[in-house]
Amino acid sequence: MCVPRFDRYLLSQLMTLFAFFALVLVAIYWINSAVRLFDQLISDNQSSWVFLEYTALTLPNVIRNTLPMSVFAAAVYVTNRLSGDSELVVMQATGFSPWRLARPALIFGLITTMMMMVMTNYLVPASQQQIQRRNHEIAQNVTARLLSEGSFLHPSAGVTFYIRAIDEDGTLHDVFLSDRRTPLEPQTYTAARAYIINANDDPDGVPEPKMVMVDGLAQDFHSETGKLFTTHFQDFSYDIGGLVNASDYLGVSLRTAPTWQMMTQPEAISKVTGDQIGRIVQEAHGRVTQSLLCIVAALIGFSALQIGGFSRFGVWKQIIFAILLLVIVKFAEGVVTGPVRKNAVLWPLLYLPVVLGLVMSVLLLWWAARPRRPRRRARMAEVAA
Repeated sequence: MCVPRFDRYLLSQLMTLFAFFALVLVAIYWINSAVRLFDQLISDNQSSWVFLEYTALTLPNVIRNTLPMSVFAAAVYVTNRLSGDSELVVMQATGFSPWRLARPALIFGLITTMMMMVMTNYLVPASQQQIQRRNHEIAQNVTARLLSEGSFLHPSAGVTFYIRAIDEDGTLHDVFLSDRRTPLEPQTYTAARAYIINANDDPDGVPEPKMVMVDGLAQDFHSETGKLFTTHFQDFSYDIGGLVNASDYLGVSLRTAPTWQMMTQPEAISKVTGDQIGRIVQEAHGRVTQSLLCIVAALIGFSALQIGGFSRFGVWKQIIFAILLLVIVKFAEGVVTGPVRKNAVLWPLLYLPVVLGLVMSVLLLWWAARPRRPRRRARMAEVAA
């Protein structure tokens, strides 16, 4: 009963601290991304409900980025605390080897890996797909992007739009539109009233938003000749569909594609997204390797603190050493990414950082389990002689 009880005790400590560090890191990353998202949505005149929806949809991706760090921090903190309280020393005195003590850390790594698998292969693609769908709706919602009275708007580079007042029936009063997308021939439109309608002029049958200006003035300036041409009009139709920059919202991304489909049908995904096959294969296997890195982070964080003897100054050297090993693993991950993107056949290289991390953990546990007491006794005997 003592053995499984110790495993449950150590595993509960690891999971508790993991939840704490995950909560802190997710809060930091989430608030940082929420501030940027708030500025973007507010500038587009979106409601607070849209902001809350977007922040909720970005949460799975934030968790995916912070989960391995939380696993490593929990493993290091719990091992350091148990070592400082001499709990690990007591267990070693009862016959527990470093290999045996690492079993709860391995189980902890497997649990977090399963969580990461669900996150990277299901929740993140689903949330990104929903974000893409909502972005498309926002891009098509011209009234949300343009209809804001009493303020100068810049819906696109080189375009300035102003409305003095908007009636309840949608009538726009005192409209000003400056189009400087062609620097040599800027155009300026002013109108007493204007209306936004959806005209079905597209051959594909897709309605395109247009603004009909009434009782206004059009000014065209030609920089080469230095002449200004003015035209008074009773009504004038202006295509405002081009003012909404939908390039930031539309398009299929690899983050929304299913992992199994990217692995089995990379050519089909390449036709839809326009990405190279190597990039698709790297993204698919990268989701798996990122999950497996949770096992590596847990084992490195635990095994690195098992080496070395007792010191009154603590185990800060071992902690720095563990961080250095994790940096080496992440560096190896970055090194193998480039060749796989160029040649999809080299996808097994993506698992090299995981293998490297596991080998490091095995070597650390072997180093911690090697017999050292006979050597110390021999040295003490030599000194006494």
